[in-house]
Amino acid sequence: MSKTITNVATVALAAAALLTIVSCNSDSGKSDVQKTTAAAIQPGVPGGVFVETSTLTATVTAIDPATRAITLVTPGGSKETVTCGPDVRNFAQIRVGDQVKVTATQELAVSMSLDAPKDSAAAAVVLAPKGAKPGGIVAGTVQVTATVTAIDLKNHKATLRFADGTTETVAVRPDVDLTQRKVGELVYIRVTQAIAISVAKP
Repeated sequence: MSKTITNVATVALAAAALLTIVSCNSDSGKSDVQKTTAAAIQPGVPGGVFVETSTLTATVTAIDPATRAITLVTPGGSKETVTCGPDVRNFAQIRVGDQVKVTATQELAVSMSLDAPKDSAAAAVVLAPKGAKPGGIVAGTVQVTATVTAIDLKNHKATLRFADGTTETVAVRPDVDLTQRKVGELVYIRVTQAIAISVAKP
């Protein structure tokens, strides 16, 4: 992974952390983060596709050019100061009153397979063009294969072993008939995460 990708990925992680911090710090007890979830499943078939999207919009209330720090305030009144590294293009274009929007999307796809592909990971970065408002998209996909090592019919759970030797016991949907599954089957898991950051005039 190149230095640029690493740096922007760090910014994306900071944005994701901002989503969490501001969500937890809301004085009103209500989250400033708007979340939506969706799922695509087939009754009786293990796995499915599950998508969660979190969106946060905040207003720039202060800028420190020397430290490249900006202070953000959400509609609920939560305040957070974020330092923008040199990898954040067009920092000079940011103005007090601008709105920063962070959208984080995570897709989890789970399926059974007799011959799942090898574990892998990939990342992609798209930055705002020179002269435009700062922004960009960071996306990454990780796919892993786990082996079913135990099936608990009483509690409707299954234990999975991953390539690194770790195991995890997970609950299985009630509509899935575990008597039709067996130890040794493979579970294919793909997680795709994308974080989009944009700065615009209000």
